[in-house]
Amino acid sequence: MKKTAWACLFASLFSLPPQAMAFDLGGALKDAVEKNAGDLINNKNSNDADTTPANPEANSLASINWKSPSRDEEIKLGREIAGNLLGAAPLVKNPALQQYVNRVGRWVASQSERSDLPWHFGVIDSDDINAFAAPGGYVLITKGLYKRLQNEAQLAGVLGHEIAHIVQKHQLKVLQKQQLLSLGAGLLSGKVAKGNQTIEKVIGSGAEISARSLDKDAEYEADRMGLILAARAGYDPYGLPEVLSGLEDISSNDGSIALLFKTHPAPEERLAALGAATAKSGNLPTGKTLEKRLLPLP
Repeated sequence: MKKTAWACLFASLFSLPPQAMAFDLGGALKDAVEKNAGDLINNKNSNDADTTPANPEANSLASINWKSPSRDEEIKLGREIAGNLLGAAPLVKNPALQQYVNRVGRWVASQSERSDLPWHFGVIDSDDINAFAAPGGYVLITKGLYKRLQNEAQLAGVLGHEIAHIVQKHQLKVLQKQQLLSLGAGLLSGKVAKGNQTIEKVIGSGAEISARSLDKDAEYEADRMGLILAARAGYDPYGLPEVLSGLEDISSNDGSIALLFKTHPAPEERLAALGAATAKSGNLPTGKTLEKRLLPLP
């Protein structure tokens, strides 16, 4: 869809208040969850000095308050979940790329209501076209998706979508509901898992939730917010719609994108939902695309 049309469709989105695509890689995720991979981002895969290694003391999460998890509990939980996912596909061994994606992601995240989270971003070594978010500020996109990007504004839009999931606590809310139901059933049956057994189940469930589909409303909300956050950061707001438009041209039978199509609304539906969210017409703010600043990936 041409930019003139998008100008009319999306103009009112920026009056809205501020508020991963999926990832599986076949059976690799299941194997990684079972092995309970430990570290999130280590110095071997990335020399990003701002990246914090995972806390190996998962015991501190065994007594998490599922009715209202604290900020620290959310961060620790997300760190363990992301660590499991990285057990399925490690980071691309390109420190410059990892640092670049972190700079862009953190700048976009700074435009959100949760700018205080210790945000971490990375590109994982997979040719699948995917991305995902884990609670507490952890965002990963695949090498396959990154290679499709043509400018930094598109990267900002994709990262903005995942940032929105975390800001709105989409995955965390699903985990809360699951764990509260599980605890309730356990109390009724007199069987309640304790200690490490509990947290291992939570981390495994969290990895599956982060990697699989949320409901359509959550995805549409993340699209709207991702566009808004990227525009607030000074980027061309057409970045995310351009990525979605590009995905329309890929066959749903293509193995690299099959899971994304399976677990997300179709790109054309997402584009239509973005348009339908517009309350009035007008001009979108001018932003930068920054084609030359997008770091190439061989």
